[in-house]
Amino acid sequence: MEAFRYFNRDISWLSFNERVLMEAANESVPLMERIRFLSIYSSNLDEFYRVRMPYLQKNAMQDADNNAFLEAEATVNRQLEEFGRILGKSVIPALARLGFHFLYKEPISEQIAAFARHYFYTQIAGFLQPVYLNDKTSFFPENNQIYIVVVLELPGDKEKIALVNIPVPQLDRFVKIKQPDGEYIIFLEDLIRCNLPILFPDALDIKAFNIKVTRDAELDLLDEDGEDMAEQVEKQLSKRDFGLATRLLYEPGLSLRHLQYIVNVFDLKKASLVEGGRYHNLKDLSALPVASPAISYPAWPAAQHLQGFEEPETLFEALTRRDLMVHAPYQTYDTILRFFNEAAIDRSVQEIYTTMYRVAHDSKIAHALITAAKNGKKVTVLVELKARFDEANNIRWAKKMKSAGVKIIHSVTALKVHAKLALVKRKHETHSHLGLLATGNLNEGTARFYTDHILLTAHPAMLKEAELLFGFLSKKKKPEKIDAMRFEHLLVAQFNLQNRFVELIDREIENAKDGLPAGITIKLNNLEEEVLINKLYEASNAGIAVNLIVRSICRLVPGVPGQSEHIRIKRIVDRYLEHGRVFIFHNNGHPEVFMGSADWMNRNIYRRIEVCFPIYHEDLKKQLIDILALQWGDTVQAVWIDEKLHNAPVTTLPGGVRSQEAIYQYLTGAVKNLKKTF
Repeated sequence: MEAFRYFNRDISWLSFNERVLMEAANESVPLMERIRFLSIYSSNLDEFYRVRMPYLQKNAMQDADNNAFLEAEATVNRQLEEFGRILGKSVIPALARLGFHFLYKEPISEQIAAFARHYFYTQIAGFLQPVYLNDKTSFFPENNQIYIVVVLELPGDKEKIALVNIPVPQLDRFVKIKQPDGEYIIFLEDLIRCNLPILFPDALDIKAFNIKVTRDAELDLLDEDGEDMAEQVEKQLSKRDFGLATRLLYEPGLSLRHLQYIVNVFDLKKASLVEGGRYHNLKDLSALPVASPAISYPAWPAAQHLQGFEEPETLFEALTRRDLMVHAPYQTYDTILRFFNEAAIDRSVQEIYTTMYRVAHDSKIAHALITAAKNGKKVTVLVELKARFDEANNIRWAKKMKSAGVKIIHSVTALKVHAKLALVKRKHETHSHLGLLATGNLNEGTARFYTDHILLTAHPAMLKEAELLFGFLSKKKKPEKIDAMRFEHLLVAQFNLQNRFVELIDREIENAKDGLPAGITIKLNNLEEEVLINKLYEASNAGIAVNLIVRSICRLVPGVPGQSEHIRIKRIVDRYLEHGRVFIFHNNGHPEVFMGSADWMNRNIYRRIEVCFPIYHEDLKKQLIDILALQWGDTVQAVWIDEKLHNAPVTTLPGGVRSQEAIYQYLTGAVKNLKKTF
């Protein structure tokens, strides 16, 4: 038998971003939402160049036969061509039909130029700080910020090159001007460009080109025996914007001579030189000032009450009777906020423990934890300082909570804590432990548009294991073979998570060999780790139907004879970001269902503390099985990931299923009974 095949993880991720672009092109999607998908695509691509391109570049330099870097560049270039087509040929004309004239690569008319000059003097000029470039220039372009390269022809046949900053976020990226024939929307940099003669009055001729430098986002942290983690991360953050440049994006028309001069001045020799469009940072398109209910998704108000929880009893009282589950954003996140708020004021509560991976900017949960500490409760919070791009905000909140009396702990350098759980200990004869375990961050901001599942429970054995884990995390050390921690209910990466999932797959394989029903349905964000992928290949070769819903990276190749012919993979992109991780094993008609924080990636399995957990309550188990059935049955927003990594359309039949809408209807009571589709 041939060796198992795997997709390249980076090309797989770019395949997901292509799926985002497909939504931007979909004219059945409301116009403002299409614009937001363009914004998401651009933001994703920037992160790709900050996080993955440095790795690909390094490999390409070390191995001349490694073509992953070139393949990634070619894929990005094709996608950017499609991006430009969608924006220029479809979105901008649609805006014009609504009376919004979006000036994209268009000259500013004399009528608007008068306003532009006034706006320049009154709003912009005070933020501009032109820098003349020379061999001794100490100025350094900020990471991912837009600048205008200005080539100046001066008297005496002299030439100078200057760099002009674009003052975002100090000013809005887009300026809206009302005119008799409609509303005009202009890029801030275009307003600056048309007024460059004011900044450079001695110039005989001015040429202008937009550029952007993208830099490596990795932090170079020392071993945990070094300096304090928060101080170490803060120091590294101050250096991040001066790290290795991975890309210089420049506007077409910039001469090779001037391009090389910029490369030399800013020492960008190792960066990819990418000729892009005129406009960069198009992630800002989400702030385009055209918001209107008529061109946005219709509102889906979050359901306010949970089955099994009725006022006037407290949430804690309800949890002593049965487990509860919140499906965000379909159901209100208020229940999660209430969990922490009740803990802060309940006199029986003595201790509170929680993990925080990405803290909301104005976190109500963090405020509740501060209140709890001030109310005399022992509060311990693990704040992950290495959550990429959220480091500064997490440090800010860690300091604020610590000053209020909260005990703050951090993970060791080489091991992120990505688990999403909270534990409350109280004086109570029978239910001393109450807990919360989730698939997503305890963050009320992202909960508005990330689909996640949060279990609230008083299960004593499961929560005793959570307490054991918090005790281990407080010691700030790496797991070792001598650690005597045993988890019977929780699946914890670094301890038993990978082995437990292997056992669950093996049981399905044994059942299939014994002629018993078997099946596996898994929903993940990313699927990369080869041990678990190989187990799924084994399951396929045993004749087991393996249904996967994978949002982003997927290295498993479906539909290969003798390897994966019984594996099917779907990807869903819609109004909400699919984020929950759910694992369903048939178990001969007695399904076992798990949720958790862990994708099946190398980083999740080998370099993080992750927690997955079983769902024991039969009603909640059925709920998750029903939700996964709706998603697997999606014929509107789902695509197949085929054996060539293409986003292949699902054949749409009359009355097709759009799973997010169907789940909303199901959870708000509009749908009572569902027929399983797997």
